[in-house]
Amino acid sequence: MNDLLTFSPEVTAAHAAGTAIVALESTIITHGMPFPQNVEAARAVEAEIRAHGATPATIAVMGGRILIGLTDQQLDALGQTEHVMKLSRADLAACLTAGKTGATTVAATMICAHLAGIDVFATGGIGGVHRGAETSFDISADLPELGETAVTVIAAGAKAILDLPKTLEYLETKGVPVIAFGQDAFPAFWSRDSGLKAPLRMDTAAEIAASQLMRTRLGLPGGQLVANPIPLTDEIAREDINPAIEQALSEATAQGIAAKEVTPFLLQRIFELTEGRSLASNIALVLNNARLGAAIAREIVVQRG
Repeated sequence: MNDLLTFSPEVTAAHAAGTAIVALESTIITHGMPFPQNVEAARAVEAEIRAHGATPATIAVMGGRILIGLTDQQLDALGQTEHVMKLSRADLAACLTAGKTGATTVAATMICAHLAGIDVFATGGIGGVHRGAETSFDISADLPELGETAVTVIAAGAKAILDLPKTLEYLETKGVPVIAFGQDAFPAFWSRDSGLKAPLRMDTAAEIAASQLMRTRLGLPGGQLVANPIPLTDEIAREDINPAIEQALSEATAQGIAAKEVTPFLLQRIFELTEGRSLASNIALVLNNARLGAAIAREIVVQRG
């Protein structure tokens, strides 16, 4: 894959030393917030991973190459680029062959991390089964990717704008371990408790690392979803966030917003309706996931020997 992958000097050094690496997506930079806040947030997440003993590898596509880790100059450039492609499994090859700039979603980040030999990926929240999917068939490509690609993904559960019971059912069908960290409840992004029980619970990074390594020994395809609840001080409880979600969903339906445009619209409206509180929580949960991702990646290195 050397003709497709370009490793940053920092990630190259970590690979050579056999130390822990945590993959990060890049859509949070290009489709999450404006410059320079987007780059500042990305740097804060990378710094959190370094502070907890691992190397961050933010993944993006530029100039016909998959970049595994971004230099400061590349991160600044990505943060200011307009009309960046939002890449999932379906778009990745086309972006590479066209030489365009692309930011990776959960699915595309998993694919690229696996190609680069990275076991752990920390993000905010995964996509899932959208409400009304029984008629729209709108299911995020993140879910089948978790069933195919052997990367442990740390997220604050699935986004609360989704149909969470159907999302859990889909993951069960795909054989994906859904592991709540330190609690029995499945978290819902901004909220620690979705009202649903997680299929599995693990209380330490060591348990999660051992589970991934055992899956490899068993020859099982696919990854693991680690549902890491947002810190208590940063959460927006279900009863507080749900009215904003319902209003945003109603407006999206009334305006005929569909497909890839749904999630960005909903997140922006919820940001407005919560007067910015949802974004502050979003940043806090990503940092929290970065810390756990670093701990799991370190444990995998130790246990693999």
